[in-house]
Amino acid sequence: MFLRTQSNGERTYLLLVESYRLQGRMKQRVLFRLGRLDALRQSGELERLLVSLSRFSEKYAVLGAHEDGQSVTTATRIIGPGLIFEALWRELGMGEVLSKLAGERQFGFELERAVFLTVLHRLFAPGSDRAAEKWKGSYAIAGAEALELHQLYRTMGWLGEPLAQPSESAADSPALRTRKDLIEEELFDRRRDLFTQLDLVFFDTTSIYFEGEGGESLGQYGHSKDHRPELKQMIVGCVVDQEGRPLCSQMWPGNTADVTSLVPVVDRLRTHFKVNQVCIVADRGMISRETIESIAARGWHYILGVRMRGLREAHEEVLARAGRYEEIYPKSEDAKAPSPLKVKEVWVEDRRYVVCLNEDQAIKDRHEREAIVAALKDALKHGDKKLIGNRGYRKYIKSSGERFSIDQDKIKAETRFDGKWVLTTNTELSAKELALKYKQLWQVEAIFRTMKSELATRPIFHKCDDTIRGHVFCSFLALLLRHELELRLERRGWKLEWAEVIQDLDRLQEIELNVGGKGYVLRTHTQGTVGKVFQACAVPLPPTLRPR
Repeated sequence: MFLRTQSNGERTYLLLVESYRLQGRMKQRVLFRLGRLDALRQSGELERLLVSLSRFSEKYAVLGAHEDGQSVTTATRIIGPGLIFEALWRELGMGEVLSKLAGERQFGFELERAVFLTVLHRLFAPGSDRAAEKWKGSYAIAGAEALELHQLYRTMGWLGEPLAQPSESAADSPALRTRKDLIEEELFDRRRDLFTQLDLVFFDTTSIYFEGEGGESLGQYGHSKDHRPELKQMIVGCVVDQEGRPLCSQMWPGNTADVTSLVPVVDRLRTHFKVNQVCIVADRGMISRETIESIAARGWHYILGVRMRGLREAHEEVLARAGRYEEIYPKSEDAKAPSPLKVKEVWVEDRRYVVCLNEDQAIKDRHEREAIVAALKDALKHGDKKLIGNRGYRKYIKSSGERFSIDQDKIKAETRFDGKWVLTTNTELSAKELALKYKQLWQVEAIFRTMKSELATRPIFHKCDDTIRGHVFCSFLALLLRHELELRLERRGWKLEWAEVIQDLDRLQEIELNVGGKGYVLRTHTQGTVGKVFQACAVPLPPTLRPR
């Protein structure tokens, strides 16, 4: 039975209706006509009827009492984050892997819960472990209620602890293995089956700076991608599969060169992930003749970006070769269309290169260069020699004695690079396939942007190498959970803004009430994206009201 309205001209009537089935079809019959809706509202009869009916429903009686201010609130907790990410945490097997590796070791607290708390905090209110310990008080996180700050510190140390005590000479070795490595490998092994393919992986590195000394060996001065050369830093590398799922992470001291980081990662994938053959895609910072020879000697395929200006063969031979480009994506006025892209193949002896051209980027590069040259001309008119130290200016000037002037030959030479990038490979993929696969490398770059900004991995305040590794690794686990949720939403055709998902889940609360001497738990209404997120994760919403 239910209530519905019926309109007759300008009048609307309220009806009590019953549904029934007749010959396989649903029908309705009117049980009682309650009267004109406007008259019922004006007289207060409708409200008195609903109040009277609520006496026979405990749920609506409690809700009514709460709205009228007749309830006493004893506690309020945010439940959205815990419900969704607890389900994903268990389905990915993270809890089982941690419990397995902890074994029978007695910590005196729930170590797996400490990791989950830290990861969840990284997703919703990223910050330090001290902040996480305070943050949990407002959230419903099963098993995390009694965790204390020193236990979170111990957990970070356990995650980053070396598997075997290294000698001093090996302490900063790229081959150093820690417990977090075992966790990554176990997680990959859990989802691996006969249909799991790892034909293509993407690798990139970034730097993360420290506030302080940066541990015993990880914190070193080096080339800072955060533009903070005055601070010690560490290098973090990440490997991502074709679906954008993070596979593993590596950490090195801050003075480690990018070109030395790729080969150890290849060896780890082959040895510990048991991947016999894969094509690794990496950015131009990873390339050196020794790196290419080392990867090829291992029988692996590679697609590597080339430093066009730094490699003489690239700018003197590869870019200078004439040849027809193959068009992959044409220029388009549609803002959603892919960027224009052309490719051509060039061989230098037995070395294969692919030149890629984006005509839109070429126009942008030309305009930026013209703006720099115009500013340089103005600076030279005023004789301001200090501006010559500007890197943007320096590559377009020449000197004769103490005088500076614009070098037209350098400007002309720079036009060869407009809108272009060069790849080198030992695969048999077509030039088109190579360019498209290399463009997927943005997935790793997007992961680093997320890790460093939204998950606030930087700066790091820990003082020990072990806890530093654990701190960064929790961001890696948070990225795995985020990717899994986004993948499930994508499968349903829902493209939701991540910031909105986090904000809406943070609004879902449970309120503990006392009404007439009885305890109840009231769930707030779902808002925004919450309904879709719960559907995508197949997580049932708690009832609106339940006894406590």
